[in-house]
Amino acid sequence: MKRIQITGAILCLVLLQSAFAQTDTTEKQKIKFKIGINYNSGLNYYGRTDSLKSSGVFPLTELWLSKDVYINAAPVFVNNAVQSMEYAGTVTSLGYLHVTDKWITNLYVLKPFYKQSSQLVQSALKAQTGASFSKLNKVLNFTLGGDIKFSDKIDFGATAGLDHLIRKELKNGSVFVIDPSIYAYAGTQNFSNTYYKKRPGNILFPGSTEQINESVTKFNVLAYEFSVPVVYAKGKWMGLFTPSYILPQNLITVAGRPDLSERGENMFYATLGLKYIF
Repeated sequence: MKRIQITGAILCLVLLQSAFAQTDTTEKQKIKFKIGINYNSGLNYYGRTDSLKSSGVFPLTELWLSKDVYINAAPVFVNNAVQSMEYAGTVTSLGYLHVTDKWITNLYVLKPFYKQSSQLVQSALKAQTGASFSKLNKVLNFTLGGDIKFSDKIDFGATAGLDHLIRKELKNGSVFVIDPSIYAYAGTQNFSNTYYKKRPGNILFPGSTEQINESVTKFNVLAYEFSVPVVYAKGKWMGLFTPSYILPQNLITVAGRPDLSERGENMFYATLGLKYIF
């Protein structure tokens, strides 16, 4: 299993833009350049991890061509027991993010460029595209989304979530946002199924047992996740802290082959980020 959980990064981007959309109403067409850095304490694909349980650092550059259209790029540096800030590749994306009082519409295309030697969980992903739509109200926001992932095979994913956005403008001109959230993730899983079939015999030829190998694709729930993104912004600076607890579901296991089995467990991880707007 060598694919990345992109959904979390996209949702954080949606949160940042929706939380501060009210501050941009007078600059709808102004081109903006943003830089930032993010740290993830537990790289995972919906709770699936590699054996080293890597963490990651992601410097980020964003170019907003308008209020709704952006291009960004994030080099990925990996930390674990055998690697120290080793460059693994760069993830780039082009997106459309439109925020109104009642809806958030997010469309994106993502292209990673990983080193051929990379052992990162996400390194087999060749491209991803997706969309999400959030209905906003004062009590609960409801989000539905879907994506298509391209690697050696094509995988389809779906996302559903509830969150409650709390936004507070402080007296010093800063903004504080907290967004308790719960999400469910689903997607296709590809694996091999092996079984034995007994062929009947007759008087002349005895019966035989044949091993059958077949490829199976199923659409399953992949994980449930609870998170509490916290954002603080003042002037041109934004800070993000997101503690998360993820519960992977339907892990694929191959008897006697741990190297082919998915590795995952309920885990807590956190994302820290800092961003500056020019």
